[in-house]
Amino acid sequence: MTWSTSHKILAPLAALAVVLGGTALIERLPAPASAVTLADRVPQHAVPARASGEAMSRVDGISHQSAAVTDTQHQAVLDYWTAERMAAAQPITSLLVGALRPPRAETAPDDVDRQASPRADSRGDVWSAGGLVAKTTGKVYLTMDGRDFTCSASVVNSANKSTLLTAGHCAKDGRGSWARNWTFVPGHDAGTDPYGRFTARDMLVAPQWSRDADDSYDFAMVVLNTDGGTAVQDRVGAQRIAFNSWTEEKVRDGVQVYAFGYPASSPFDGEDLHYCSGRTKPDTGGTTANGVLCRMTQGSSGGPWFTGFDTKTGQGTISSLVSFKYANDRSTQYGPRLGAEARKLYNHASGM
Repeated sequence: MTWSTSHKILAPLAALAVVLGGTALIERLPAPASAVTLADRVPQHAVPARASGEAMSRVDGISHQSAAVTDTQHQAVLDYWTAERMAAAQPITSLLVGALRPPRAETAPDDVDRQASPRADSRGDVWSAGGLVAKTTGKVYLTMDGRDFTCSASVVNSANKSTLLTAGHCAKDGRGSWARNWTFVPGHDAGTDPYGRFTARDMLVAPQWSRDADDSYDFAMVVLNTDGGTAVQDRVGAQRIAFNSWTEEKVRDGVQVYAFGYPASSPFDGEDLHYCSGRTKPDTGGTTANGVLCRMTQGSSGGPWFTGFDTKTGQGTISSLVSFKYANDRSTQYGPRLGAEARKLYNHASGM
């Protein structure tokens, strides 16, 4: 993958590792992307995409890619994800095994309680309180440059009842390839798909991500096909989304957030929904992102960040998502601000 800042780790989601001048871009949560140097990229593989590749709207400047548009393509993606392939899908960092010095082995944090009640300072507990978030958050399976990976995503309330928010790098490898075989499993639980599987019909990212791999714009909207004629929002519900949460005052003072995802790298296994919670702090590394203390690893990329979250109902307002960590600070997870560009993507996607 190509990233705007070479010292970042693709953290919470399945991300890729990039080596640039000896600096390791180790784990980007948001999504599984392909591993490439900042200079090189490789094509993707899976269900045929448009011959012309990426499409750019001249009206709104949105970069998007059609996915499984026909019934035949939709079925081909569903057939592709056999139980064996889903089980074998790995966080993106596995692409560069041997190229990077492996990180220090981690063990399960002492304060991760699988039975704990929701708390405001979780660093990566299993979410066991159910509610709407347990249905609207899901695990993503995708192919990037011929390799299979996982990410996280959330259903957002929309006119077409088929729109998801995820990380930009879970849909497109920065300036490189688009993902293929993109499939969403809402409410994924220990390898099961209790609410079915939904394939992607279209994927949209901001030009700043597509052209420059700018981490401040590491978000994507994905429009889904129905499952047996039922839209995902009708099947599991949806969460509110906001594009005005990050005022200068709130950025300075910090915002209480709850972040969710399916971390898949040790000490996590990608089987269960986990969450982190706490007050944010602004990034000082050159992006407009905000950070929260969190131990979640690759695979959680693209998972939703909520403000105004009700732990009893599992409902809140999505204001960001799991995006990245820095290689020298694995304790803090960062999420981009959802503002005007994200709203543009959302408006376009929800009308498709």
